[in-house]
Amino acid sequence: MLCCFPASYPICGAEWLIVATNCLRVGVVEEFVAHSGNVNCLRFGKKTRRQFLTGGDDQNVNLWSIGKPTSTTNLYHLKYQTAVVLLDDLKQSLSGHTSPIESVAFDSAEVLVLAGASSGVIKLWDLEETKMVRTLTGHRSYCTACEFHPFGEFFASGSMDTNLKIWDIRKKGCIHTYKGHTRGISTIRFSPDGRWVVSGGFDNVVKVWDLTAGKLLHDFKFHEGHIRSIDFHPLEFLLATGSADRTVNFWDLETFELIGSTRREAAGVRSITFHPEGRTLFCGLDDSLKVYSWEPVNCHDSVEMGWSTLSDLCIHDGKLVGGAYYQNYVGVWVADISLIDPHGAGSTPDRQSNLEQKQDHVESRLERIGSNRSSNSNLRCTSPDIDSKEIKNIYVDCKLF
Repeated sequence: MLCCFPASYPICGAEWLIVATNCLRVGVVEEFVAHSGNVNCLRFGKKTRRQFLTGGDDQNVNLWSIGKPTSTTNLYHLKYQTAVVLLDDLKQSLSGHTSPIESVAFDSAEVLVLAGASSGVIKLWDLEETKMVRTLTGHRSYCTACEFHPFGEFFASGSMDTNLKIWDIRKKGCIHTYKGHTRGISTIRFSPDGRWVVSGGFDNVVKVWDLTAGKLLHDFKFHEGHIRSIDFHPLEFLLATGSADRTVNFWDLETFELIGSTRREAAGVRSITFHPEGRTLFCGLDDSLKVYSWEPVNCHDSVEMGWSTLSDLCIHDGKLVGGAYYQNYVGVWVADISLIDPHGAGSTPDRQSNLEQKQDHVESRLERIGSNRSSNSNLRCTSPDIDSKEIKNIYVDCKLF
């Protein structure tokens, strides 16, 4: 299917367009003008999954929301297996940067917004107070990645200057700089428990950093192209990494060994996300969507997509939502997971029993590993409402104060 971003597209705001693809398994596409200049980044919020951020060459960060259900239009409403996405008008535009926006991120509550610019400057906005609350400097070049700590008081940023920085929002400054990449950093992800941060770089390397000890735990050097996306398994000590080399690798975080690798696809990997139940990994390629399992690595389904530059994937209410951009246009794509294998066949009693047994095994394994490791808690996600004392042991470089 040809790219669905025409050179002169009239739709903006709350209007929408229906495009059916691949036997109607892929939902409707919402396409609209998002910025006056090229779009460089897009991220979904992970709380409601109804909001997303875009950043562009026009130096603005725009906040968009997907329409809430009404009596006539439900979110991702399926009619003849074709989803309808209703996009509300532009919710908010955040200004203040003086150079193009290269990276954006929400905090876990979708209240704070980060944006890194090509100048290396990072700005922080509070959506509830509707104002910019921090301007942070330290990077010498493009801030190409930023990510909030799961508990919100810290965030990480990566730059083309090769440095990974950890920032304390309360202290209004950088508390540690990790050095080790030989080229710029392309993506960042915190572990669900907030003890580790993982960086992927244009040097094709994935590095795992221990925030408690303030040091490198391990690096993975198996990829042959730069790292585009990283995700932690929601239940197991497992990390998935997607690369421009057109493969996804699965890593055991207990032994730091490679579990398996997907076969080299025809197009590069853009974004990956685990299913919330941990059963499969959804992989967005340049031109398609694939669904993988591991041990052994197996591709269950492939869906042709019409997106251009896929930037982010999230799962909401049984639907996979993808955000892509082309020039100054943004597209929102939806796929109904119930129509995609292996989820489409439904869970048989035997299959459900196997999943429950596997989860029991994982829980006992997590308890065993947690008791044997003094420096690392298990990677299962704990509540963001946890007492902040639990995360104050992030390493601080005293030379910075």
